[in-house]
Amino acid sequence: MDIADFFDTFFEEAEELLADMEQHLLELDVDNPDIEQLNAIFRAAHSIKGGAGTFGFSVLQKTTHILENLLDHARKGELVLRAELVDTFLEAKDIMHEQLDAYRNEEAPNQEAYERICQVLQQIALEEIGQTLDAPVEAAAPAPVVQAEEPAKASAGQNQLIVALLNVVEKERTLLVEELEQLGDVQSQSGDEKCYEVILSGDVSADDIEAVMCFIIEPEQIEIRVASGAPATAQEEAKSTPPPAPTPVTPEPTTPAPEAARPPAEAKKTPDSSAKSKKAAAESSSIRVSVDKVDQIINLVGELIITQSMLDQTVSDLDDQSVGNSSLQNGMSLLQRNARDLQEAVMSIRMIPMEFVFSRFPRVVRDTAGKLGKEIELVTEGKSTELDKSLVERITDPLTHLVRNSLDHGIEMPDKREALGKPRIGKLVLSARHQGGNILIEVRDDGAGMDRERLLAKARENGLSVSDTMSDEDVYQLIFAPGFSTAEAVTDVSGRGVGMDVVKRNIQGMGGRVEIQSKKGEGTNTRIVLPLTLAILDGMSIKVGGETFILPLSTVLESLQPTKGEMYAMAGDDVVLKVRDEYLPVIAIHEVLDVENAITDPTQSIAVIVQGEGRRYAMLVDELVGQQQVVVKNLEDNYRKVPGISAATILGDGSVALILDITGLHRLSRVKKEASKVINNQPISFYKEAEPS
Repeated sequence: MDIADFFDTFFEEAEELLADMEQHLLELDVDNPDIEQLNAIFRAAHSIKGGAGTFGFSVLQKTTHILENLLDHARKGELVLRAELVDTFLEAKDIMHEQLDAYRNEEAPNQEAYERICQVLQQIALEEIGQTLDAPVEAAAPAPVVQAEEPAKASAGQNQLIVALLNVVEKERTLLVEELEQLGDVQSQSGDEKCYEVILSGDVSADDIEAVMCFIIEPEQIEIRVASGAPATAQEEAKSTPPPAPTPVTPEPTTPAPEAARPPAEAKKTPDSSAKSKKAAAESSSIRVSVDKVDQIINLVGELIITQSMLDQTVSDLDDQSVGNSSLQNGMSLLQRNARDLQEAVMSIRMIPMEFVFSRFPRVVRDTAGKLGKEIELVTEGKSTELDKSLVERITDPLTHLVRNSLDHGIEMPDKREALGKPRIGKLVLSARHQGGNILIEVRDDGAGMDRERLLAKARENGLSVSDTMSDEDVYQLIFAPGFSTAEAVTDVSGRGVGMDVVKRNIQGMGGRVEIQSKKGEGTNTRIVLPLTLAILDGMSIKVGGETFILPLSTVLESLQPTKGEMYAMAGDDVVLKVRDEYLPVIAIHEVLDVENAITDPTQSIAVIVQGEGRRYAMLVDELVGQQQVVVKNLEDNYRKVPGISAATILGDGSVALILDITGLHRLSRVKKEASKVINNQPISFYKEAEPS
């Protein structure tokens, strides 16, 4: 078996370890550091170093080794922490991440960045603890390397460890033995697949062995003990061997356990060993599966739902008095329920907690606030709220823009906040929660809020069509116009007028919308509403003429029969429907999409009240067919982009139905009305004149 087969596992786990390292560094109190946090940071670096050495990623191994030694001094109290040192550790973590990406892409890591960070870390060691660290600065060609403690194996006080491999198949076992030979001298090996024991001698710890082996097999498949039968703890190793220069790299020990053989998670006995044991138990009940495989299952479930809809359509067309029709309908009802349960179960596999997204923002807030000279407290709510993986990956960039915008434009400088009677420390809240069939993500700050008059003035300056009678909500939406910025000066954080328009476009591309609520002097709340998944949605089937369309059920608020007295013509040939003292723009689908044989008299149509981009619209349709679950098919990939249409689906009779895009239809409606006015130059006579406001 080729060791390269395990590269992907190493890359994934190293990514997780780097993320854990960053989180602990950001949470670290430099004035009163938590020893468990320092140990966790150290262990993350130690595990990455061990894996990098095993797989021949020498530049990553050496960078991590120098950082690991500094962290070891810090956790022993020999290196006094301060904010500047934590910033350097975070920079080292970023460079390690870049090196990891380089190896993943089969590229050479950045040599200049590697040498620079090593020199910086060595300089810290020299200034803070009066010595340099034992890792070379120059890079080596990628080749399998051993860990930095290798030269000490020939020392007089060698350990003799028994490494038991449990339930490991022969191919993997052969590879693991080869790796053990790089860590020490294999004295003997024997056993079977159930339990294969290797006696290893050398100055190597149980931690070193586990750090390497756990990138290939699960932690519970390894048991390590000294040949005498006592656990191989770092404390007992210290009695027989002198400490490696300049610092040991094993976690701090506690009292050794008396049992002769126990899993490594117990044998290590670090301060958070019980937590690690629980984590290992949790990991043993999960497997890593390629996203492509999950997507394939989801596509198959989608096809199953389409087939079920076709069968359901066929059964409904049968004569109710047919022989056996009752049992057939019962079977179809059962199939429908099972298909729905299967779909929900499969979709849940792709669901990822929002913590995966939110965990990236403490670093963003820390770095941005530092550049701006502001003091910010970040609060996250609803981290356990789950969202489809494809949306999680696409929501990160828009959220980053919104967070940076709040930090730069929203929250005031500390002195100004103090003068206004506010706390010096600004508050930024990231929250997520489910709302019906959607997920609601909010970015809230307690800053200055939005200045309506300033936004209108800037819009006029940019040549945008605005009026003083615009609602606050419409005025706030101006910040999403391309090139729009109220920043007084361009900085490396903002001010160029790019970003916010991309935010809105990206969120709309995910089938979502952005809403803004703000109060001058009190703060701003930006809300993102997204569907839980892009693969399957609950829709409302409607008919216009002979065509069937689908409205996302999450956008539908109500339906009603309009009367002539509720319809009003506005300037520019716009038509509105009065619903409970609110005037809603009317979208006649048959006009916008050129549907033939449709009902043209609005009083004979049905007005479906829908919401898109924070606004409400009245859509005129001929008939409401009913609610149904539909499988979303990308229209642009299979045909081309169509204005006013977001996607397509296949109905039970095999026909294709288009899924409507609310805001896209409204824009298309306005374009058509403008074109019609130019061509015909005829006013609308059916509707009443608008009531004076």
